[in-house]
Amino acid sequence: MTHTHRIDPARLLRSGLRPARARLVVAAVAFVIKDSPLWVLPLVTASVIDTLVDGGDLADLGPAAALAAATIVANVLANAVYVRAFSKAVRHFGARLREALAARLQELSIGYHMRSSAAVAQTKVVRDVEAIEQMMQQTFGPVLSALTILVGASIATANRVPQFLPVFALAVPVAALLITWLRRRTAAPNEAFRHSVENMSSSVGEMSSLLSITRAHGLESVSVRRVVDTSERVQEAGMSLDRLNGRFGAISWSSYQLLTLGCLFGAAIISISGLVEISVGEVVLLSSYFSLLTGSISSAFQVAPIVTKGVESRRSIVEVLEEPDVERNAGKPIVDNVGGRLEFRAVTFSYGSGRVLKNIDLSIAPGQTVAFVGHSGSGKSTLINLALGFLRPTEGRVLLDGVDINTIDMRSARRFFSVVPQESVLFRGTIRENVAYGIDDVTDEMVTDALVNANAGFVFDLRDGWHSTVGDRGAQLSGGQRQRLAIARALIRDPQVLILDEATAALDPKSEAEVRDALHRLSEHRTTLIVAHRLNTVRTADRIVVLNDGAIVESGSHEELLTLSGAYARLVAQQ
Repeated sequence: MTHTHRIDPARLLRSGLRPARARLVVAAVAFVIKDSPLWVLPLVTASVIDTLVDGGDLADLGPAAALAAATIVANVLANAVYVRAFSKAVRHFGARLREALAARLQELSIGYHMRSSAAVAQTKVVRDVEAIEQMMQQTFGPVLSALTILVGASIATANRVPQFLPVFALAVPVAALLITWLRRRTAAPNEAFRHSVENMSSSVGEMSSLLSITRAHGLESVSVRRVVDTSERVQEAGMSLDRLNGRFGAISWSSYQLLTLGCLFGAAIISISGLVEISVGEVVLLSSYFSLLTGSISSAFQVAPIVTKGVESRRSIVEVLEEPDVERNAGKPIVDNVGGRLEFRAVTFSYGSGRVLKNIDLSIAPGQTVAFVGHSGSGKSTLINLALGFLRPTEGRVLLDGVDINTIDMRSARRFFSVVPQESVLFRGTIRENVAYGIDDVTDEMVTDALVNANAGFVFDLRDGWHSTVGDRGAQLSGGQRQRLAIARALIRDPQVLILDEATAALDPKSEAEVRDALHRLSEHRTTLIVAHRLNTVRTADRIVVLNDGAIVESGSHEELLTLSGAYARLVAQQ
């Protein structure tokens, strides 16, 4: 489902709910009708009491009975309309908000994602959106109920005992003072609680990703302790927030109980003293109305902590939607064809800690295979990320087919790229879904050709063939099998530029040989960039570029570099 209306972060709720305005109006009207018995039935009760006190007959009870029956029927019918309209509005808003977050996370730069935790992003998409939905669901009814009762009771009181209207007006400023106090006192504790939950999510994510390492080294207790420490901080922040909310609940309840008792005794005293002519039924009516009013306002206050939590979740979501570190492609020319020529012209790149690449000059012709080798930290992966446009040069330019990548929409250009990483990424689904990921109208013949050319014939021996599920992150497959599926995924796209990032580093010799054979077929007639530590995988490259400390120190074929007896020859000797 794709929604056409964009959400404005500055007006998150207003813009997010704009498409559902009609439903919200219907829901509000239905709720007012549904809630009408709360202020209509006290009128019925007062009428019955006055009829009894005045010695009326059975016929005098008829109008009150008819009114009571009508309001109950209206309640049942209006409740069905309210639930349907309001639920659809809230759920639609939640879906749009999650879609906006997912789209924004895709727009944010690779640098942002390197600085941030995936678990925190998951928390924002799941927990924070849920908190806002919960805020809307649990506040809309109580707040509207309090307003309905206030208006309905005020109209009825103005008609029956207008002298008591100032008493009802007193409830509003008391409510405003309590809400203002709560918002100020709980804003900081709610923010602290949110941050502690995000930190715990990161710890749980790390524990899950490091599970095999933890088990292999017998560090289960250390891993559990890290999660427990963050959990205890969540507990402390949550208990502090709960204590504050508990004090607020007690203060609000006692304040309104005092007002309710004051109204009851005040009406009785006035009636007994004869200051104002008030019937017994009207004393009961006033007491009932004020009890309803204070009860509804107290109920509305009980959700004030949920409102504060929802407001903090809104702030958390807005942090992502307004994050400025995005990959800017909007409005740039769309790339509809790629020849495969890549050029680095005087490229320098710096992270916060210092320069990673220094004055790189390199030209790669279409169809050429170029391998980048060097010690860890020499800048190989950074160079690949620059070629993909994930990073932008601090100085110099990167050209694709003679055009500066800063001037084109790299999202469209990457449709002609394929990447086979060291650790193949498979999602929970079937083999066919993983191979054809992101491509429409894929034929069975295309999938078969990709699997065969990727040396992934093992798929056809499985009981369910390519309809077999791979498990979470491909857990049901071996490393070599996962890598061959990643190659099939690259093949089916027929890319013009192929990037192999340590594609065989984690494989055993047999699997490596099968994968290397598939990679050789994959790279034919394509511009291919290879990052490798195992130098036997780059011997057939057209050119090998040796990097050291962010600079190119040697460049040439395998034989040419061995003849130089320089940095490359030393790397070969070390292996």
